[in-house]
Amino acid sequence: MTHQRLPQVAFRAAQVRQGEQEAARQLGWPMYQLMESAGMAVYDCLRQEYSAVRHILVCCGGGNNGGDGYIVARLARLHGLAVTLWQSGDAARLQGDAATARDAWLACGGSIESPTAQLPAEIGLIVDALLGTGLTGTVRSDIAMLIRSINAAGKPVIAVDIPSGLCADTGRSLGETVMAHQTVTFIGVKRGLLTGQAAQHRGELVFAGLGAAAALEQAEQSEVSIIQPSEIQRLLPPRARTAHKGSNGRVLCLGGNQGMGGAIRLASEASARSGAGLTAAVTHADNVLAILAARPEIMAQNWQPDSDESGRALSERMQWADVIVMGPGLGQNAWGQALYRQLNLIGDEQPLVLDADGLNLLACSPDYKKNRILTPHPGEAARLLNISVADVEADRFAAAELLQRRYGGVVVLKGAGTVVFDGHRHMICLAGNPGMATGGMGDVLAGLIGGLLAQGLTLSQAARAGVWIHSRAADLAAEAGERGLLAGDLFAYIRQLINLR
Repeated sequence: MTHQRLPQVAFRAAQVRQGEQEAARQLGWPMYQLMESAGMAVYDCLRQEYSAVRHILVCCGGGNNGGDGYIVARLARLHGLAVTLWQSGDAARLQGDAATARDAWLACGGSIESPTAQLPAEIGLIVDALLGTGLTGTVRSDIAMLIRSINAAGKPVIAVDIPSGLCADTGRSLGETVMAHQTVTFIGVKRGLLTGQAAQHRGELVFAGLGAAAALEQAEQSEVSIIQPSEIQRLLPPRARTAHKGSNGRVLCLGGNQGMGGAIRLASEASARSGAGLTAAVTHADNVLAILAARPEIMAQNWQPDSDESGRALSERMQWADVIVMGPGLGQNAWGQALYRQLNLIGDEQPLVLDADGLNLLACSPDYKKNRILTPHPGEAARLLNISVADVEADRFAAAELLQRRYGGVVVLKGAGTVVFDGHRHMICLAGNPGMATGGMGDVLAGLIGGLLAQGLTLSQAARAGVWIHSRAADLAAEAGERGLLAGDLFAYIRQLINLR
């Protein structure tokens, strides 16, 4: 089987269930035919990825997800593999298409066993068909025990449609959750597979449209898109041969309190590396010389809250700028608070990227503005919403929506499967890796987005382009290893990516 490309859109689980019924009706197919096709897609993935495996364990639950598992088991047995099938609960209580799939398995000589505490030693691979996309409550204790056994077995796992225990709409783990190496999802991508804890559990995401994907997209309206590299290329066409620095935008980066000069330097360099024509930094006096020495292309100047001269210079620089980036290394002491107040007094017209302690100060004095991009990590989002980090991570889509409604503009909720919400659509970035969990990464993202804004992209375009370029650059930089990846390692790859053709 050649893996199908992921669609550009994702759906809620209920939309896929409703849409697949409509698709089957339009195509004149019985629903059981879709179940057969789903089982075949999983079996094809199994043979393609694990051709040396000779004995598999298929773990089936009580719904249609279990029915898919029975079909995988039957196909594997018919093709000469040894198959052990475990049924959670009473196999006699299966209904509808799942019961038909069970009977077909028994008819080909298969047997049904109850789960045991110890997996058979000869098993080479596990198929997870326990819980499907309808799960909303906490995983039952008996299934949780089986999931723990699956995860402890040290064998590759293929999840059917979704890893058991994962919420299909939010990406939240609902108790014990299967750790899959591949997840074969059907007809439409479930949006919960794209963000949050899904990144830890889904493994490689494999899509099988089963011939019904187009009908689903016609029948159901998606609110979630996957950011596409091709779109980013269209947003950054070749420059005119007559381009000059004044035509590529002017970015002002504000921040870098005493002892935090690296943050504002990283943000400023990211702006310059994005292609912005001119980048300036207003920062603490301690940082100016270091920035000029390391990156002379950045126009760095100091700011003192009690200096009239500094105030006039800041006012002039704010009026000069097309875009302002506020927050990297800002701090929340008197210096940072004073600079934040000056931004609100003077810089109210230009598009703004607000990051780091700029967000924490916003949480202390909330306001609503349309012309800015907020780039919180989950901790900052929790402070902005006055909820816990766990609440944010329980439904990242809902958190991004609430942030946008409360504060305006475009929200970039960072993390595994970064969510960009512009008030109309959620856009998800699937690039990125755990090596990005290190200081300075967010500063680079803020400056990059600011630089893209200065080059004429809209708030929504700059947010999703910046997120994808940043994450993809991190993936390229991490080819040498995720541990030890530094924010500054991204710059060479950012330059490559903004010039892709």
